[in-house]
Amino acid sequence: MFTHKRADFGPDFIFGVAMAAHQIEGGQTDGRGPSIWDTFANTPGNTRNFDNGNVACDHYNRWGEDLDIIRDGGFDAYRFSFSWSRLMPEGTIAINQAGVDFYDRLIDGMLERNIKPLATLYHWDLPSALQDRGGWMNRDTTAAFADYAAFAAEKFGSRLESIATFNEPWCITVLSHFLGAHAPGYRDVRATARAMHHVLLAHGLGIKAMREVGTNKNLGIVVNMEKCDPASDKPEDIEAAALGDAIFNQFFLDGVLKGTYPEKVTNILEPHLPKDWRDDMATLNQPLDWVGINYYTRFLYTADPKVPVFPFTQARGPLEKTNVGWEIIPEALTEFLVRVSNRYPGLPIYVTENGASETDEAKRINFFDRHFAAMVEAKRHGVDLRGYIAWTLIDNFEWAEGFTPKFGIVGMDPVTLDRHPKDSYRAFQQMLVK
Repeated sequence: MFTHKRADFGPDFIFGVAMAAHQIEGGQTDGRGPSIWDTFANTPGNTRNFDNGNVACDHYNRWGEDLDIIRDGGFDAYRFSFSWSRLMPEGTIAINQAGVDFYDRLIDGMLERNIKPLATLYHWDLPSALQDRGGWMNRDTTAAFADYAAFAAEKFGSRLESIATFNEPWCITVLSHFLGAHAPGYRDVRATARAMHHVLLAHGLGIKAMREVGTNKNLGIVVNMEKCDPASDKPEDIEAAALGDAIFNQFFLDGVLKGTYPEKVTNILEPHLPKDWRDDMATLNQPLDWVGINYYTRFLYTADPKVPVFPFTQARGPLEKTNVGWEIIPEALTEFLVRVSNRYPGLPIYVTENGASETDEAKRINFFDRHFAAMVEAKRHGVDLRGYIAWTLIDNFEWAEGFTPKFGIVGMDPVTLDRHPKDSYRAFQQMLVK
């Protein structure tokens, strides 16, 4: 069991669990339009074992059972995402009432169980109809997102505890348009640069649109941060790690919270960014009510001038790892929380994702406990840390890795889809249930 107690974090600290629409819902027969992850995952070679989210965890039908599990675990909140194409099958204008009804049931079900609904508008599943017109490479998608944000806020906002515009812009852009590992699977620097800017422009337009329809509280964004260390003490490796940090940990937060991009990045991407991109920076920089940090691991950076665009390579280091090979370095969570608190003062912070893929429950429990210690240390340094959201509730479709990773504190039978709470769920339950 955990060595920490709920009281270690203060009386108003929120504990929750997170899942995302495409990874768990299934339910694709209610009029939901296709998304980029439907086609990406159903194309051979893109996902491990040809796994896909067609059924996923069948949360679309089992949502009540899943909310009961969250409630019974003592969790205060559920961080979920809307499927844009379930609400707007073409990405614009026409509304799918069955999709609206589903999220009405889900949100009302949370409130009936005293679970705070923490909504994310976009967790990677762009409607295919918008991808047909260029997706995040096309500036028009930013206006479509603003319309979608306004609709969701107007329809559901009064019942939501918070709304995040985007989950992990780095994954939406660099991982998906430069490295090609996630949908839509591009490997193109121009596509990447435009997606990086347009996603943040969509964020700014979305925040403005939601405030204009009267949703004026608890609006934010969720970014992932990854520790970037040099592989050696060579100056060129130190510089490579600094560039990696600027791309991963500075570009997106500086864009939305400072209205600037790091010069280390724009010096490289300038030829590929949209014309007059600087004119958009004031729109990106909308006042926010909070920021969410997702943190898992680190990379070691080695300079490599032969590599075009970003001249470095990355590798995992020698520290203890989870079963997907991610190093465990909890002290970096403290480092990031203190850094964000100091760099963007006055903004409440949530750890919106943190967890471990493991089959050894003792290791998973230890992982959580060590990161709890990192948060207590951050609070000791004065960080205004308001909550912790574990990834994830149920073993689910982990994108390109399919169903192989096991991040859940609840297991799922691959045939019956029945849920089975693990020891880590019981550890949370023991800590949280009053």
